[in-house]
Amino acid sequence: MKLPPYHWWRTVFFLIPAIAVYTIVLGTASLLSTFFDTRGYFSHRCARAWSWLILKTTGVVLDVRGTAPSDGRSLVVASNHQSIYDIPVLFWTVPVQLRIISKASLGNFPFLGWHLRRSGHLLIDRDNPGASVLKKMQRMVSQQASLIIFPEGTRSRDGRVGRFKGGVFLLAIESGLPIVPVSVSGTRHVMLKGRLMTCPGHVTVTIHPPIDTTGMTREDARKLAERTRAVVASAIPEAQAAVAGVPI
Repeated sequence: MKLPPYHWWRTVFFLIPAIAVYTIVLGTASLLSTFFDTRGYFSHRCARAWSWLILKTTGVVLDVRGTAPSDGRSLVVASNHQSIYDIPVLFWTVPVQLRIISKASLGNFPFLGWHLRRSGHLLIDRDNPGASVLKKMQRMVSQQASLIIFPEGTRSRDGRVGRFKGGVFLLAIESGLPIVPVSVSGTRHVMLKGRLMTCPGHVTVTIHPPIDTTGMTREDARKLAERTRAVVASAIPEAQAAVAGVPI
């Protein structure tokens, strides 16, 4: 019988317990902070510390190119999705107050879900989102926070960038928020989809200039999604290889 590789043992017996400790300690600090910081700013610091610890413990080396606008405006940060490691990577490398949009059931998970529910993240019932999504985005804007989205809707197995769904781009247009395309490359090698094993790796994050949505209408949402996808894919080697017909 073939034994699992070293990084499997390292993941199961070191990394997972370490991340559990980070989540419990920082999740508790985040929850307590919501009683005096209703905007979720301290909770965001906890999320960034959690992200940094996970990346350092795993052995992820980051190469960040570009920077997000720092003028206090709320943004919609749209990124491709290669791995669950995309979340800590983006929380650490994009230096704005980030909130995520996720399914409502995630809010029931101990510590992580409680943190999301109490600190202003957008937890949505995907079967019946209704107008509540727009209201939650407006509340997020009033707190000068920004939304991070993965418009593909699922993680890529081969690194290529899938079709971007238009729904959140419509919300961005209706809220008057600029789109900041972000390309993340390399996280799929840190933790492949469907594999319980992490490996140290090099990850490149490219933060592109914002796309202004001023003057756009509902009819522009699909074109905006396609435009954003093209910008994101332009800095993903796997996506460029696919365009050139080079095997990945």
